[in-house]
Amino acid sequence: MKMHPVALSVVAAAAMSATTAVAQTRLVTEEMMVKSPDPGIEIYVRNKRPAQMTMFRPERTVLYVHGATYPASTAFDLQLGGMSWMDYIAARGYDVYLLDLRGYGKSTRPKEMSEDPKASPPIVRGDTAVKDIGTVVDFILARRNIPRLNLIGWSWGTVRMSTYTAQNPGKVERLVLYAPGWIRQTASLVQAGPGPLGAYRKVTREQAMQRWMTGVPDDKKAALIPDGWFDAWADATWATDSEGAKANPPYIRAPNGVIQDSQDYWAAGKAYYDPAKITVPTLLVQAEWDRDLPPYMAQTLFPLLVNSPGKRYVMLAEGTHTIIMEKNRLQLFEAVQAFLDEASRS
Repeated sequence: MKMHPVALSVVAAAAMSATTAVAQTRLVTEEMMVKSPDPGIEIYVRNKRPAQMTMFRPERTVLYVHGATYPASTAFDLQLGGMSWMDYIAARGYDVYLLDLRGYGKSTRPKEMSEDPKASPPIVRGDTAVKDIGTVVDFILARRNIPRLNLIGWSWGTVRMSTYTAQNPGKVERLVLYAPGWIRQTASLVQAGPGPLGAYRKVTREQAMQRWMTGVPDDKKAALIPDGWFDAWADATWATDSEGAKANPPYIRAPNGVIQDSQDYWAAGKAYYDPAKITVPTLLVQAEWDRDLPPYMAQTLFPLLVNSPGKRYVMLAEGTHTIIMEKNRLQLFEAVQAFLDEASRS
């Protein structure tokens, strides 16, 4: 079905309005490396906020973490159509942070990633990722002298943010799970290749595009990603791996801890965390064509959040696991923003 011209104009107008709001707000950007308790490990953190912001509140502070394969810094703060999602939130009066877990993006790569992947078992397991999140949360809370903040996780990051929230409910204001994972009934699209599972895996741009398009109807593929957006993301993402960038074809290295976790828990029918221990307002949001973490996962998880006040589940039309960088990304931005803004109105 083709979109009606009126609908197209509404979408274009919304995008223009959002971009204008960002352009009219002067944002301050800071980058920093936060030391982990583990020797030699530093976590990359980026902060954006309105230049005039001088007071910091829990309900107006946000921390975002990425998924299993790609860093936060090249997705959450990627300039597409004149703005990133990070810009969008910050321009609405928020103090916004992102982090790259160790082994990803601009954070320290463990020494195993400079060796043959077969020489070591999978690295950056769930407990390690949650430790990195906790380190950055404590850094932000101390930096802004606030007791809590909002958390946003994407994909594998939803498991880590949920685990952290279940363990530290007093430090979390609200929880956003974008493309949440749960007990798996279908095969994972994240594959490490044949043989024993090593420390990390190598992923090419071609593999990334193939995974991205899985589940998209053939007649919708051409218009899903606006011209130039995939290349903008891939160029930024693959550039974060100096070793992989020299290969032909280029690749990006990604820790395999997430795959080992999946095999030990989600694919084995076991939950990694207890949803009943999440006691803060929680939003589950995803797109209908998501085949990485299909809708049945969020729909199974939702009723298990028995102690989450004001929980809700939002399904977005005509998008995939990566709707953050697709033509309908404003659906995601608006749904999450409405949820975050509730705390300021209460």
